[in-house]
Amino acid sequence: MTVVSATAISIHVKYEAKFHVVLYQPEIPGNTGAVGRTCVAVGAKLWLVRPLGFRVDKKSLRRAGLDYWQHLEWETVSHWEEVSQRLAGRRLWLFSKTATRIYCDAKFEIGDAMVFGSETNGLPTSLLEQSPERNLRIPIREQVRSLNLASSVAIATYEALRQCTAD
Repeated sequence: MTVVSATAISIHVKYEAKFHVVLYQPEIPGNTGAVGRTCVAVGAKLWLVRPLGFRVDKKSLRRAGLDYWQHLEWETVSHWEEVSQRLAGRRLWLFSKTATRIYCDAKFEIGDAMVFGSETNGLPTSLLEQSPERNLRIPIREQVRSLNLASSVAIATYEALRQCTAD
């Protein structure tokens, strides 16, 4: 475990994040838990943008069976602007079923951030309009309305990992 001093505060870093996964206003704790597990598996930091549809206190995490959560690098932020500032300089890839570019066509790099919307509303149009060239979709058949959030994160993060370790 690395210990980093920031002014008078000590921050314990569990691992250096290869990627960043941002969940914009997630609603379902089980999905967030599964995303957290994927983040630990690939070495990504998880960012949760409020408001959340659940609590992330120790008791709630234990009740949800998230016994690996102590291994996860994660942080909650109050609003989109905060996470956007904190990830300034990193490439943000926004995932949406309305995007035209397929996720496999993106060239992921270590340090990139992948942003996913809430289970019921996805990402706001205002975010998607900021950088349309960075909007990505995971292709699905028309008979399926959408993929589960945790499945989408796993697909995207493992593609990014595959690209970055394929050398």
